[in-house]
Amino acid sequence: MKRAVIVDAVRSPMGKGKPGGALAGVHPVDLLAQVLSGLVARNGLDPARIDDVIVGAVNQAGEQSGTPARQAVLAAGFPLHVPGVTIERKCGSGQQAVDFAVQGVMAGAYDIVIAGGVESMSRLPMGSNRIGQDPHGPRVRERFPELPSQGVAADLIAHKWGLTRTQLDEFSARSHSRAAQARTEGWFAEEIVPIATPEGLVSVDETIRESTTVEKLAGLKTVFATESVQEQFPDVGWSVTAGNSSQITDGASALLIMSEEAAAALGLTPLAAVVASAVVGDDPVLMLTGPIPATAKVLGRSGLDLSEISTFEVNEAFASVPLAWQAEFEISDDLINPLGGAVALGHPLGASGARLMTTMIHQLRRTGGRYGLQTMCEAGGMANATIIESLTQ
Repeated sequence: MKRAVIVDAVRSPMGKGKPGGALAGVHPVDLLAQVLSGLVARNGLDPARIDDVIVGAVNQAGEQSGTPARQAVLAAGFPLHVPGVTIERKCGSGQQAVDFAVQGVMAGAYDIVIAGGVESMSRLPMGSNRIGQDPHGPRVRERFPELPSQGVAADLIAHKWGLTRTQLDEFSARSHSRAAQARTEGWFAEEIVPIATPEGLVSVDETIRESTTVEKLAGLKTVFATESVQEQFPDVGWSVTAGNSSQITDGASALLIMSEEAAAALGLTPLAAVVASAVVGDDPVLMLTGPIPATAKVLGRSGLDLSEISTFEVNEAFASVPLAWQAEFEISDDLINPLGGAVALGHPLGASGARLMTTMIHQLRRTGGRYGLQTMCEAGGMANATIIESLTQ
């Protein structure tokens, strides 16, 4: 079986996912195409060598309905024979794209493949692919009569793990502080491909608020405790706000993955390799707890101990998710999302899995760490987990 290596990983800056956001004027296909072009150009790769482009996108409607992977390949000017496929595993779509790419190389189906993700939430609001539709169906609702929204699930998790509003806000303020430091120190620069927009070139993340404090966050109202929800879950203390949740964001990310032999033949030095990956299903009511069993599963597959992991990326869909995960695994604050997470950088749904992987790879390279573990909670009660080994020590 061939060994798959990650030669490079890049992302766009993160733009606020609303009209007037830094990337809102860019069609999602063109946003992804610029990231693909930047990835290929900085590695001197002939795009004709690419066997496939695998891209995660959640809202596959409107401007993201035409298999955005293929459309972005065409928009990037790649040869016509280069194919593309778009996949959807909710918030883990970009991470799943990476896993499929690695598995394809290992199996011998690919020599060179690009994996990534894209989501323009300013142009396709969350849930716009199912307006007026029931995505569950009567049999699912018969089995699970209480299926709350993700925001309510985040509150249920905070309640179950005894997390206070102050803890959620402290975590969120720290996310902004860490991301602001990374931006100031230039740590994100090596992973960002500047994006041309109608208003000019965007090269830094728009979403980070360096002035965020616990005191400011404490003044925000909870957003998911409607009257009907409180009747449904009467014992829950409600603490999830816009400030301790991930930001609605536009963004794209892409990783260049190939066989070890192909990298050597092209004279390219790999940054990392995937040690193990796992995907699990979990309780669809709590919904966002999947990273806990996914982490246990991927550790078992890797043969590694938590003490051997240098950095952890646990997606900050809501602050309660990584905090509950931390409570189960007792990991130091310093090792979890060391450059901030989706509370500060945002959560462009289909792109986030690839964005976290990109940031983790460059963080390991910068700090000299060897192993990194990434996990993503996903709607429907699922989660991906991946362990990578840095090859740049």
